[in-house]
Amino acid sequence: MQKEERMMSEYFLGIDVGSVSTDLVIMDEKEKILSKLYLRTRGDPIYVLTESMKKFQQEFGGISIAGVGTTGSGRQLAGVIVGADIVKNEITAHAAASRKIMPEVRTILEIGGQDSKIIFLKDGVVTDFAMNTVCAAGTGSFLDRQAERLGIPIERFGEYALRSKNPTRIAGRCAVFAESDMIHKQQMGYGEEDIIAGLCEALVRNYLSNLAKCKEIDGPIMFQGGVAANVGIVAAFERMLGESVIIPQYYDVMGAYGAALLARQNYQRTGKQTSFHGFSHAYHTFRTRSIECKGCENHCEVIEVRENDTVMARWGDRCGKWSGQNAASATAVKEGTAS
Repeated sequence: MQKEERMMSEYFLGIDVGSVSTDLVIMDEKEKILSKLYLRTRGDPIYVLTESMKKFQQEFGGISIAGVGTTGSGRQLAGVIVGADIVKNEITAHAAASRKIMPEVRTILEIGGQDSKIIFLKDGVVTDFAMNTVCAAGTGSFLDRQAERLGIPIERFGEYALRSKNPTRIAGRCAVFAESDMIHKQQMGYGEEDIIAGLCEALVRNYLSNLAKCKEIDGPIMFQGGVAANVGIVAAFERMLGESVIIPQYYDVMGAYGAALLARQNYQRTGKQTSFHGFSHAYHTFRTRSIECKGCENHCEVIEVRENDTVMARWGDRCGKWSGQNAASATAVKEGTAS
């Protein structure tokens, strides 16, 4: 696309800030992804988000952003920093992206770094969902840990699983027990490929037993999230479900894509001017701190976000004492006033 065409078009920014990865997409008015970023959060979402915005500024600095959407566990923080028009949960965002790619999708499987989810749809409407945020054995971080322990690049983990002729059964209901069982099987002399294939099957068994819970999984089935790149996990899902599993082109940034789609829908519905601060806003200094409010017996932990020396937002309180103070009214708030 020529620079002149870019300047005349409207674009939408989608951001998904998760515990393991921070994903961004820029989408045009025809809902086509022009560029995407998939970066490790590494425990510092503000730094990764601002660095991502700087990269987009270098590539798309002159374009007109008509709407911005955020999602993920860090959606509220990201929304404040960039000036989001909508802030949506992961279920809504992933469902929106999946429907766009395949309107007839019935089941969405999603496995990220620290959590996993399953979403059921009928006629394009979410009818049920389940999330797992407590069991590490059903997440990508567990696979990363085992790949590192075995000295195998995580990108090749699935290849090892596919070479297995006789996958060994691994106890997969708990990350600690699964790792102990893997070590035991290694010491017993089981082959590496069989152990890895067994681990992939254990993760899928754990996922289905924790999230599906005897619910009927109808096709078409779409698998997304970073773990969708693991062909061993994909093969295990297909064996256990007895159906083919579809991996979308943008499997790794589907949350961000959904956020961008929802931002466009919001723009079309309301026609409001975007609240987006602009890519150059990433060069400002952002800090967060926690405040324990002792104003009542609740002792709420309040999160405060500052841009330079200005309070942008607060949240976490139950009564609205702190969250009711927006950036305009909170500029005079001083350190140590939580009481």
